[in-house]
Amino acid sequence: MNSALLVNIFRFVLLLALQIIIFNNMNFLGYISPFPYILFIILYPVNGNKSGLIIASFLLGLIMDMFNNSGGAHATACLVLAYFRPSLFKFAFGLSYEYQTIKLNDVLTPERFSFILLSVLIHHLTLFLLEAFQLSFILDTLARTLLSTVFTIIICIITIYLIKPNKR
Repeated sequence: MNSALLVNIFRFVLLLALQIIIFNNMNFLGYISPFPYILFIILYPVNGNKSGLIIASFLLGLIMDMFNNSGGAHATACLVLAYFRPSLFKFAFGLSYEYQTIKLNDVLTPERFSFILLSVLIHHLTLFLLEAFQLSFILDTLARTLLSTVFTIIICIITIYLIKPNKR
């Protein structure tokens, strides 16, 4: 088996387990809910199999839906993020994306931060819009999206620095 595949499988299982065991039980003031499991989609290799990412994102969201009883909201949000991921790479990195020279688990640059920010924002906005599913809750949805995005980004950046490989 390929070592990149093993790393992705391990990352999938670990992030999903952390989300289900720890982060699903966190809810601050009813507005802040961290979802760092989307790091799997964010950290998926740039030159990796695109259809594999779509399938893995769907499975990731589906498993989250089964544990949260959310009726497909997580699966849809993960699929939306996986679908827009190449466009987000082009927007955030520009020419570096064309040459496939991007490493997200490196030093935090404005490009990396903007990619992570946009990815988390798209996922959370899709998720919370599907959860509310009424236009009368738009202000509540936007507040939950913004506050949860900030908290999730902080957790994601801390996690990226914890799993960053050492330079030798």
